[in-house]
Amino acid sequence: MIIFPSAGVFAELGLGPMGVSMFFVSAIISQLVYSAGASDFAGANGSMMIEVVPFFHIIATSIANEIGEGHPREVMATTMVAFALSSVLTGLTFFLLGALKLGVLIGFFPRHILVGCIGGVGVFLIVTGLAVSTRLDDDEFALNLATLRFLFQAHNLVLWAPALAMAGLLRVITAKFHHQLIFPVYFIVIPLVFYFVIGVGHFDFGMLRKDGWLFDISGSDEPWWRFYTYFDLSATRMGPLLSTLPTQLALLFFNILHPPLNVPALGVSLNEDVDTNKELVAHGYSNLLAGFLGTVPNYLVYVNTLLFYRVGGDTRTSGFLLAGATVVLLLIGTGPIAYIPVMVVGALIFVLGIDLVKEALWDTRHRVSRIEYLTIASIMVVMTVWDFVMGVLFGIVASCVFFVVQNSRRRSIRSLHTGETIMSTVRRPSAHRDYLREVSKQTTVIKLQGFLFFGTIAHIEETIRGLVEGQAWSRNPIRFLVLDFTLAAGVDMSAAEALVRVQRLLSAKKIILVLCGLSLESATGKALQNVGLLEEDSVELFSSLSDAMEWTENAYLRAWFSSQKAESGGAYPVSLPGREATDLGQAESLYTPRWSHLRDVGSRTIARDKSLDRKPGEQEPLNTVVNAFSSHGNVTREQVRPLVPYLERIHIPSEWVLWEQGDAPDGLYFIQSGILRASYKFADFTPLTEESMVPGTLAGELSALSGTSRNATCIAETEAVLWRLSIENLRRMETEIPSFALMFTKLVLKAAKIDYDILLSSLATR
Repeated sequence: MIIFPSAGVFAELGLGPMGVSMFFVSAIISQLVYSAGASDFAGANGSMMIEVVPFFHIIATSIANEIGEGHPREVMATTMVAFALSSVLTGLTFFLLGALKLGVLIGFFPRHILVGCIGGVGVFLIVTGLAVSTRLDDDEFALNLATLRFLFQAHNLVLWAPALAMAGLLRVITAKFHHQLIFPVYFIVIPLVFYFVIGVGHFDFGMLRKDGWLFDISGSDEPWWRFYTYFDLSATRMGPLLSTLPTQLALLFFNILHPPLNVPALGVSLNEDVDTNKELVAHGYSNLLAGFLGTVPNYLVYVNTLLFYRVGGDTRTSGFLLAGATVVLLLIGTGPIAYIPVMVVGALIFVLGIDLVKEALWDTRHRVSRIEYLTIASIMVVMTVWDFVMGVLFGIVASCVFFVVQNSRRRSIRSLHTGETIMSTVRRPSAHRDYLREVSKQTTVIKLQGFLFFGTIAHIEETIRGLVEGQAWSRNPIRFLVLDFTLAAGVDMSAAEALVRVQRLLSAKKIILVLCGLSLESATGKALQNVGLLEEDSVELFSSLSDAMEWTENAYLRAWFSSQKAESGGAYPVSLPGREATDLGQAESLYTPRWSHLRDVGSRTIARDKSLDRKPGEQEPLNTVVNAFSSHGNVTREQVRPLVPYLERIHIPSEWVLWEQGDAPDGLYFIQSGILRASYKFADFTPLTEESMVPGTLAGELSALSGTSRNATCIAETEAVLWRLSIENLRRMETEIPSFALMFTKLVLKAAKIDYDILLSSLATR
């Protein structure tokens, strides 16, 4: 009855009954489409939703104002086409969303904007309830003192106050009792009581209609298809029709948010599996058909469907019966509306309005943040004071602003470490690790998270400046700054340009910027390429944090061995995996605090490693065995010499697969030269973990000692010389020299514990 405004040309034409017919036609169309199998819900109920009425009023009023009320034929023709167009647009959008399997995307739209719109509709319904009860035209109702005085005139107060009181009483009843039939029975009892009072008091029906207690429906004997007579393409004005497009789009936005929320909720309530995309396609069919048949949009209604199921309407036959009953009501016509008490309609509208306002303001008070709650309330105010299109636009803009404010307050830095707490997964001799654990204090690792944009990059830039300036720089001058993008969702242009400024600052301090956790092909990588950051000489890029740390550690080791070669004229043997590291000696003077730190630590660790001593004429594999164990205890050559007869020399080429994950163990290996690489796959959903093994370390020791299958795939990264202790020789050694075998096992387990502790720590810091 309130689809059309109650003012101007629309009031003169008495379009209330016509709106009822349009509602019934749309309900019948949707009911037939759902019951015919388009919906997975056998007892699905479809109809128009009252929440969209404000948008229809805006469309109709806009057309009337632009064309002029002196041309009622053109106004009505254009309005009818505009209403049908809203159905076509809605149907086309639903169909495309469902057909392209994009229904899930709607769920990502901010829920609180929809809640604010629903609250605005609730306020509109309360205002409409007051207007319907007091017979006040839409254009006469304003938020001012004159309207307030009008509402509180004695006669008008008697008209709307009982309806509002009945709405409040119903909500008190339903708060204590939750049976589904309370709502319909309540609105059946009200007219029965009304007519009982009328009968007892012998009131005149004409006087009741004149005083506003009953609807004065003119032309109520006209047929249901009367609204089709207003369609006239020759009288349709395209200019005013096109001017309604902003409102049409706002209505479309409001329309498409409901089914993806209601359908899954109904599936949960009915304990049925449902395909949301299929339901969207069904909505597409029903709305396209409704638009082509000249009526308003429709939806699957959650509450009606749930009630229908609970009273036994859970079959497609019952759905067709419901459609048939609606056809009967349509054919009967709108004559019976003249005998419906106005307070019944007023109370119904008040109930719906109060429910929607309660849903928006009361039910969300503990479920949303303060900023979200403020957005909801603001949308309601804008919709009430201005209009619904402005309210929707305001909600979108406010959400964007609040999103920036909220996210700029969140920490974009997940954690900050130094290289002594995060090490690569390379197995190195213990002396090398002792050296790296100390000198890697010159490496700072910043693990980033979330989307880096203009609101969050300032905190990152400020943190980095704090590391390279002032007292922090004096206490610990850093050499490498590692930025880990593994958990970063992306980078906008402002953030990328800020990183360029950071790189310039670091370059002035001769600090190398190391980026990891991204690739050149990724969105983040492309964003950094676009600002030229990756083209700088002092910027390195790696796919993972472990690779980045491996590269920095190799740089520290090369720096030490290069300095020893320069000072002594000799060279220390060292094999390093991965990409060639930079020569730190070319970056700065050898007499800076950073270089002094490297020399001091190297003198206390690597230079004192007894495993580097070589006796003239001493043959392999003794040197390799001593090199593997001397770092883990006071091990001499004589102590490990009994192991030599049990070892066999193996020479393998580059890329040779030594074993695969799941293979039975064939023994453990001492690495004399070359580099091995192990790849661990702990679970199907975890990324691959790689570990490099350099000379002076062990490979495959735990599976060999325990007799379990290999837990990794191991290949030769470079040509390698290995010494293998086979399972057979291990068992023979345990039998022939059990005391030595026990000491050997303890040494192996000690070395393995250190290696696996580092491997697990790298997994924990991902």
